[in-house]
Amino acid sequence: MDQEANQRLRERFTQVFGAASPEVRTHIVRAPGRVNLIGEHTDYNEGLVFPMAIEPQITMVCRTRSDDLVKIASTVFPNEFVEFSVQKKVERGKPPWGNYVRGVAAGLIAAGIPLSGMDALVCNTLSVGGGLASSAALELAAARAMLFLVGLSIGPDRLALICQKAEHDYAQVPVGIMDQMIVCAARSGHAMLLDCRDLSKQFVALDPNELRIVVANTMVKHDLVGGEYAMRRRQCEEGVAVLRRRHADLKALRDVTMPQLDASRSDLSEVVFRRCRHVISENGRTAAMAQNLKEQQYDDAGELMVQSHNSLRDDYEVSCPELDFLVDKAMQVKSVYGARMTGGGFGGCIVAMVQPRSVDALCEHLHKTYTEKFGRQPSVLVTTATAGATVVE
Repeated sequence: MDQEANQRLRERFTQVFGAASPEVRTHIVRAPGRVNLIGEHTDYNEGLVFPMAIEPQITMVCRTRSDDLVKIASTVFPNEFVEFSVQKKVERGKPPWGNYVRGVAAGLIAAGIPLSGMDALVCNTLSVGGGLASSAALELAAARAMLFLVGLSIGPDRLALICQKAEHDYAQVPVGIMDQMIVCAARSGHAMLLDCRDLSKQFVALDPNELRIVVANTMVKHDLVGGEYAMRRRQCEEGVAVLRRRHADLKALRDVTMPQLDASRSDLSEVVFRRCRHVISENGRTAAMAQNLKEQQYDDAGELMVQSHNSLRDDYEVSCPELDFLVDKAMQVKSVYGARMTGGGFGGCIVAMVQPRSVDALCEHLHKTYTEKFGRQPSVLVTTATAGATVVE
C-alpha cells in the first residue's frame, strides 16, 4: 500500500471517529483473502490443503481509546457499528459481522492478553461472502490490531487457532483451520501445503513469470451453504464411525486408505461412501499437486485441479451449474493448465492456473460466455501470492 492510499484510509477513519489528540497514533493493519488451489473439505478431516494468500484484502485502521470500549465501523456496512467492553464478558450480538471480532477479543482475553479499548474502521477490497475467506481476514486483522495496540504478539499457530475458535463459538460456523492459518502465516510468492492435523507447513514457490492465478466469482451465494457445510461434516464423521468397526485405530478420514474404504462399502450408505471417497482422494491429489509445482510439472498439476472439481461435483455434491460452467469454459482456453471450484461450494469462485500470456484471453472468455449464459457478469481477478496479515504502519 502506498502512502497516498494510507492517507485516504486515515481520512475516512477520522470522518467516522473524529480526530484524536496528537499523541494518539492511528495504525493500519492488512489481512489478505485466500484462494485454495486444491484440497477442499479436507481440513476438518485432519487432511491436507494447499492455499495461497491473495491481493484483495481487508484493511483495518485503528487507534487506542482511553476507556475499555471497542468500537468498530465498516465501509461495507456503513450504517452499522459494533461496540463492546473488554472489561466485561464479550457476548454474541448484532450486527452479525461483529461476532467475528467479538469472538477474537474473547479468545485473546481468555489467553491472558490485557486488551485496551480500540476504535477501528474496516475497509475491504476483498468481497464479502465470495468464498475467499473474508471472515478469516476480518478475524486476523482484528487480532493483529488488538495485539499491536497493547504491544504484544502471539505465534501464528496459536493465533490462527484462537481465530478459528472465534468463528466456531461466535459466528457458529464449524470451519477447519485452513483459512485462519493461511491468512495468518502466508509467505509472499508461495502457496502453503498445510497438514491440518499437526499444522506443519511446506511453502512452495509460485513463479509469477510462469504462472498466474485467476479467480472468477459466479456472484452466486446459496442460502443453504451453512447447513450443507455442517451436513457434509457430519457425513464424514459418520463414515469414520463406521470404518472404526474394522479399523479401531482410525482417528479421521485422513487415516483411511482407498482399499480400506472399498472394503467397507457395504457398511456405508452410498452418500456417505461418496463423501469419504472425495476426502481420501482429495488428500492424495493435494500432496501430488504440491510436488508437481515444486518440480514445475504444470500440466500434471492442472489435471489434478480438474479431477478435484469433478470429485467435488459428483462425490461431495457441493458444486452448482455456475461453477461447473466456469470451470468448463476456463479449460477451453489455450495455456490454462487447470481449473476447479474453490471454497465451500454452492456458489462462490473458481480458481484457474494459467500461463501469463493467456490471462487476458481467459478473463475475456469467462466474462463473455458467463454473461451470455446467465445474464450477469462474473467478477474476475488476477493475483499472485501475497504475505499474511501484518501491521502496515
